[in-house]
Amino acid sequence: MPLSSDPEIVKVSQDLLDATQVINGEHPGFRHLHAKGVLLTGTFTPTSEAASLSSAQHFNQPSTPVTARFSSSTGIPEIPDTDPNANPRGLAIRFNLAEHVHTDIISHSTPLFPTRTGSEFLEFLKAVIASPPGTPSPSPVEKFLGSHPAALEFVQAPKPAPASFGKEAYYAVNAFKLVSESGTVTNVRYRIFPVAGQENASDESLKEKDANFLYDELPVRLGEGPISFRVSAQIAEEGDTTNDATVRWPESRKLVELGTVKLDSLVKDDAKQQKQIIFDPIPRIKGVEPSDDPLLEVRASVYLIGGKERRAE
Repeated sequence: MPLSSDPEIVKVSQDLLDATQVINGEHPGFRHLHAKGVLLTGTFTPTSEAASLSSAQHFNQPSTPVTARFSSSTGIPEIPDTDPNANPRGLAIRFNLAEHVHTDIISHSTPLFPTRTGSEFLEFLKAVIASPPGTPSPSPVEKFLGSHPAALEFVQAPKPAPASFGKEAYYAVNAFKLVSESGTVTNVRYRIFPVAGQENASDESLKEKDANFLYDELPVRLGEGPISFRVSAQIAEEGDTTNDATVRWPESRKLVELGTVKLDSLVKDDAKQQKQIIFDPIPRIKGVEPSDDPLLEVRASVYLIGGKERRAE
């Protein structure tokens, strides 16, 4: 996973990491965002439709081992599961293709994203920092939201807590290219749906929940069987935007099921492995290519720089 060769992207990425620490505080050894999380292992089994869309190894071989991470928003490792700021939740899936060869899907529990570029996201964070409680209205963050409708939509959209990590739907907001063996390119966005069905925790039930209820529930659920998800691709049509994560494609777009992820075990040395693993938003394998979305390079640099800091702490 190489660092971007663009010095401006590297600078913006470092500035983003610094800004998140101003907002969330410093928590050595943890991620700057989605600090609270847990790792699991399992397998991915593709459908025949996946092989027709992509020549990628994991879409063509019978099964592939995976490492997945459920997580909560913010850079606060102790954030209660009942805190609204812990939403949206995250799900990252690593497809382990060979030793030191892998590709990842990174998703969260909303199809929305607040900004098109890393620089805009940095403006957003700086506006938050400049708007502490008691700031006269219109505050910097109010001004930012007033001039950035996608960010306002993201902030205002309902983000209910799930009843379980295994009963939540997750969305990869960036577009990717699936490339078939014959060279046909299909623009897609990944969507990940729970086999057990989607279920939110009611506001009333959250009042009775423990601070770690989502994480404490996982061993119980795994004791009853694997936690399963269907990985699907939303297929873009001519004219659909691929370089702006804030622009959603119509819900009428075709969904193709690519396969099923079954998570069956928690990682035993979780704390150590979470410190080490650095997920990569960019595919870097045959059969799956990044789109022209400018967020991808910034996200990859943020994850890499933050991951190296985390490993050294």
